[in-house]
Amino acid sequence: MGWVVGTGTVVGLLVIALGVVALRTGRVLPVSRRHVTRPRLYGAGALVLGASLLLPGLSALHLLPGVPEEARFLVGTGLLLAGMVLLLVSQLSPLHRDRRSAL
Repeated sequence: MGWVVGTGTVVGLLVIALGVVALRTGRVLPVSRRHVTRPRLYGAGALVLGASLLLPGLSALHLLPGVPEEARFLVGTGLLLAGMVLLLVSQLSPLHRDRRSAL
């Protein structure tokens, strides 16, 4: 069971690193570069998603004492869903205003 938590922790740290790079530089992995239209939003979503993957590793190392299991589950699920929504929104094309209607 330890290798499952360890793998999730490593993947969570990798996703957090990708999110930091996307936030700082605006760069995205070449695989998703064609689909992502808002790299900063993509970076924020990656940070939230990575935090949700890192949460079970932190609780396995007993770095979250006194937090009930139900609360960890609900917070982890909420972070996972919020990260997925941010990643989805980052791939939607931005709304362009018509210049004539702005005048």
